[in-house]
Amino acid sequence: MDRDDQNADSAVAGNGTVPRVKRNDYGSLVVPALGSWTPRLSVSVVIPAHGHADKLELVLASLAAQSYPSHLMEVIVVDDGSNPPLSLPEIRPERTRIIPPAPGGWGSPNAVNTGVAASEGDVVLRLDSDMLVYHDHVESQMRWHHVTDHAVAMGHKLFVDYEPGCRTAEEVHKAVLAGKAGELFDRDGADPHWVDRVILPTDNLRSADHTAYRVFVGATGSLHRALFDEAGGLNTRLLLGGDSEFAYRVAQQGAVFVPDLDSSSWHLGRSQMQSRQVEGRRYRIPYVANLVPEFDPRRKLQGRHWEVPFVDVVLEVGDSSADDVDAAIVRLLAGNVDDIRITLVGDWPEDDGERRDLLDDPFFEPRLTLENYRCEPRVRFADAVPEPDPRVPFRLRLSSGCRPTRNAVQILTDTANEERVGLIEIDYADGATARLERNSAFARARRVARDGEDLDRVVAEVHGTLRVDAEELGVRTPGSEYKPIKDWQKQLNEAREQAAEYREQVRTLKRRLARSPLGLAGRVARKVGLRG
Repeated sequence: MDRDDQNADSAVAGNGTVPRVKRNDYGSLVVPALGSWTPRLSVSVVIPAHGHADKLELVLASLAAQSYPSHLMEVIVVDDGSNPPLSLPEIRPERTRIIPPAPGGWGSPNAVNTGVAASEGDVVLRLDSDMLVYHDHVESQMRWHHVTDHAVAMGHKLFVDYEPGCRTAEEVHKAVLAGKAGELFDRDGADPHWVDRVILPTDNLRSADHTAYRVFVGATGSLHRALFDEAGGLNTRLLLGGDSEFAYRVAQQGAVFVPDLDSSSWHLGRSQMQSRQVEGRRYRIPYVANLVPEFDPRRKLQGRHWEVPFVDVVLEVGDSSADDVDAAIVRLLAGNVDDIRITLVGDWPEDDGERRDLLDDPFFEPRLTLENYRCEPRVRFADAVPEPDPRVPFRLRLSSGCRPTRNAVQILTDTANEERVGLIEIDYADGATARLERNSAFARARRVARDGEDLDRVVAEVHGTLRVDAEELGVRTPGSEYKPIKDWQKQLNEAREQAAEYREQVRTLKRRLARSPLGLAGRVARKVGLRG
């Protein structure tokens, strides 16, 4: 295998401004030290809230003591059906308001979407209503958004026991303003978030693989408004697990995930997922599995259809016969990765009901293909190559003449993940070609590519590529699964002779058994003690 793995250690500006990050190694992004720079971007802190006015009071007190310029920060609290309704406390940021959620939905996802829609900032910082943040918490995350438009900053937090009244808004504001938020609770008695077990062993995610997005869950995190919108906001159907699914869609837009550890926050009380982990996991699995193809529990399940496929297969039919089209995709449909979607691109006729010569029809081959797969839900027909579906992890493009094996998709996707590449190009012996594209890598490349720059070369820079031979990778060339055996006549004769020997042995055993005075039934009965 020839590996094209260009180095992106330095921050090269795409379109003159956007640095290029290799995979998730954000070390090429240089951010200023806290307190040593002048911000220019505005930020909207969106807080979904349901009850617990006492916690919200402390959260707003800590936000009122932030180092980030107050004229660049607004706070929007979305009161998701609190009873009694929430009201603004005395100590709060200058530009703070409470709004109701959009009608027709409830829960945190709907509240966050409502808050973002009502906000005006360049950057959206989602904060839970039980998160007491340090003095530089907002500033620390905002540094990353000033150097690139596709960073996702994740704030650090510790879980602490909390009792109403244990702290007042006045003492919280005073401590945070003085940079002493870390003294408000006992750090030694606090619990870290589970994401630390993923972040720390991967050099703070710099060496993380394509699943770095898994740690962007809940509480505190920020991203550019444009990136939020491009990902489509939160799915309001996912009342649990929505953060994970949203993070996946953000990753599919080419995002870089940065754990911001230069500041921190206190999570006031333990989360529901800590106290009811088993029930919460059972609830989340089917909802997330339908929408996140790389969700671990889903990859262990086969034989069912999901809303979002794992791989989009695109075959440009051209003038191929129905038999050739069938040979190209039949093994994929019967393969060991069944959550695929196949698009056949060609000139497809309409059945207008007019009389035609069936066997001399110029659309004879396309009509056969249409009928072959008319009832297969995983196959669709198009007259042009569709745009990549950003929800789908991979796209496999095949030229006519490709004959992938049943395990081709598994081999290719496993290789892409093991080698951490964004593109695998496959050469066949007869000139046919195939390519597996990682959609998130191409999304990143489109973000940073200069006008007219070759996108494959940019993918090589931001994610790496492989070029392989089909036989070497185990994705065979046409007909190679049925290579003729050179000495087939000799092997056939030997097999016939061996079969004749076996038949003679059977006849001998039958003759010996027939001469036995007890016969077969008598011998069996004597063996088990029924006859003497």
